[in-house]
Amino acid sequence: QLVESGGGLAQPGGSLRLSCIGSQLRFESYHIAWFRQAAGKEREGVSWITNKGKSYYLDSVKGRFTIARDNAKSTVYLQMDNLRPEDAAVYYCAAAFVLSRTDICTAEEFPYWGQGTQVTVSS
Repeated sequence: QLVESGGGLAQPGGSLRLSCIGSQLRFESYHIAWFRQAAGKEREGVSWITNKGKSYYLDSVKGRFTIARDNAKSTVYLQMDNLRPEDAAVYYCAAAFVLSRTDICTAEEFPYWGQGTQVTVSS
């Protein structure tokens, strides 16, 4: 099971930190991803971190978002800085034991999902 927290309202240019806590998983063995889905848009992979700690980012968030994992706490964080209105979405945490390619993030390869947390960016 995965549980997200940390969403909320931020002003443009502001920051939020999302957390994803895993349970009933050998957390350290899983690749963990953050996806987002805005109203009327498809779900997209924002950032993901492999079980070896290698991180990847969607081009539009590079330099603004940082993903990190703490296996001792079974937690993955997504630090989001310099937020933009277009970052507003429901953010989901997902886990996969195996990925066909670790440099590509597709929702279909992640069998475990959290319930999502809303991120709103508005002045």
